[in-house]
Amino acid sequence: MAETVIEQIEAVVLPVLDELGLELVEVQYRREQSGWVLRLVIDKQDGVNLDDCGAVSREISQLLDIEDFIDQAYNLEVSSPGLNRPLKSMAGFERFVGRLAKIKTTEPIAGEHVFIGKINKTEGESIVLEVGTKEVTILFSQVAKARLEVEF
Repeated sequence: MAETVIEQIEAVVLPVLDELGLELVEVQYRREQSGWVLRLVIDKQDGVNLDDCGAVSREISQLLDIEDFIDQAYNLEVSSPGLNRPLKSMAGFERFVGRLAKIKTTEPIAGEHVFIGKINKTEGESIVLEVGTKEVTILFSQVAKARLEVEF
């Protein structure tokens, strides 16, 4: 059920975000201790601010009320991805070439499931990560979860 709702939410949200010059990083729709939460994580090249989050919240809230396909009462939260931004697409990896990332894979590569390294480049559907003194190539289809890491 949640997958279908998320797809419907994305269909409503994406045109609004495009119009505002924003990117949809992630949609979460799940039951939490306080009840159902619809969380939209948004971003743009220079980062998002409170005004961006407020504008999206107002626009999307009205649209979702009109569409009325979510059965449960829910709280809408709009936020930035933060420092440990999730990487959900090849475009995300391309955008952050040169940055440190943590990638968990669906299957072992050279006996490992977790890689932390600098994104050197992308090639087609592959991510080339510099891990220590070696390069590791990971197919996007092998990525279970990926996030930027904070560099100190």
